[in-house]
Amino acid sequence: MKTQQFTFRSELPVSVEEAFAWHARPGAFERLTPPWEPVHVKHRQNGIKDGAQVELETKIGPLSTSWKVEHLDYIENEQFRDVQLTGPFQYWDHLHRFEAIDNGHSRLEDRLEFILPGGSLGKMLGKKFIKEKLKQVFQYRHAVTASDLKAKAHYQTEHQYIAVSGSHGLVGSQLLALLRTQGHTVRRIVRKNPTPENGDILWQPNEDKFHTCTIENLDAVVHLAGESIMGRWTEEKKKKIRQSRVQGTKILCEGLAEMENPPKVLVCASAMGYYGDRGDEVLTEASSKGENFLAEVAQEWEEATAPAREAGIRVVNARFGIVLSAAGGALAQMLPIFQLGGGGRVGSGKQWMSWITLDDLILGIYHSLLTEELSGPVNLVSPEPVTNQVFTETLAKVVNRPHWLPAPAAALKLAMGQMADELLLASARVIPQRLQQTDYDFRYPELEMALRHVLGYRQEMPAGMSLDITEGTHQPKYETKEAASSF
Repeated sequence: MKTQQFTFRSELPVSVEEAFAWHARPGAFERLTPPWEPVHVKHRQNGIKDGAQVELETKIGPLSTSWKVEHLDYIENEQFRDVQLTGPFQYWDHLHRFEAIDNGHSRLEDRLEFILPGGSLGKMLGKKFIKEKLKQVFQYRHAVTASDLKAKAHYQTEHQYIAVSGSHGLVGSQLLALLRTQGHTVRRIVRKNPTPENGDILWQPNEDKFHTCTIENLDAVVHLAGESIMGRWTEEKKKKIRQSRVQGTKILCEGLAEMENPPKVLVCASAMGYYGDRGDEVLTEASSKGENFLAEVAQEWEEATAPAREAGIRVVNARFGIVLSAAGGALAQMLPIFQLGGGGRVGSGKQWMSWITLDDLILGIYHSLLTEELSGPVNLVSPEPVTNQVFTETLAKVVNRPHWLPAPAAALKLAMGQMADELLLASARVIPQRLQQTDYDFRYPELEMALRHVLGYRQEMPAGMSLDITEGTHQPKYETKEAASSF
């Protein structure tokens, strides 16, 4: 039986023991899943030892299919294997191999052996597509693995207990995965339906309640929860935007301040909307507040952390830029239009966009948690902001499509009202001065490189990575079968 064989290798900046432990921790699957791949975990048994199973739901084009794999051939610090029980392939066998180079470096090797569905026709039609897709996926996986392990080696921090609100959102879900793979214990702060056995903490901002009796001995808290600012801003929507941030943060911080043993640090989300519409002015954390609705909300949001600060907790107000991810946010909404060739500048295109990849955002939060010199406002943005004209041109270049259809400011204001003025047309040229002063190492400081990473459009193999693709004859060692697909 002819199989396709795919081997991807890269060097990692940690020992083989640490590289293997990272893959074995909760959160590794979430960190390794590319943001452009719609994958949902339906059921999972903990760990990667023999017999543990994972059931996924994934999409291939418009088709939805289930994928069930089992872990086998576990040898600590050497290897583990994923074998498809049911799924989209006729056969799938993925061996993860780890090899020591020296005390501080190791090699990761992913060996895939698979048979495409559909027999000879499926092989003929899908061979080129699946190889390119796997190349994109494993370049992403190895880049994230190396980046996260680089953080592990750099910070060398002891195990911590960290609570996170907004853990189901775009940022929170990836932050949870990062913290867990770094070896920390994470507890979710939730508004309803807490799961006590998982350590969930109940937070009821609408009832002025934060159940601090269950959260002694926390080392740190990250507060991310807040109403989405996307969509047309009715008066009711604006009320929810303000209240979810200001009132919710105030209640949480008052609860933390009342604790007998409060956490050492709180990182509370804020936004670059604090600066308002400032044209070409270069903005740092020392710059003044803007004059619009978002600026007022951001100021009140940051002021709501005062009870925690007054209780001696180190507070970081993390002013987020535009977060780049194919999984959600502004880029995910823009992407389909640009992929169809209908993208273009927004308004004049002269407004500055201060952006950051999701990976740099969560690593910036982690840096803020562990860097004692940081307190007060910290801009979580790339060091290279660009105008909207440059942003849209670069996005079109990355997806290899024209960008000939601008979105006129008047049409945007008519369709979206105040939101268009403050979110789409406002200019904020923000610099991450405090991150730079504390030597944060940006993974993706330049826009084209960042977009290629988050969208899976890498052109060249990064240094230290190699790829072999071969065909061979193989008698499957494990029984497997294809899963049915549905719309």
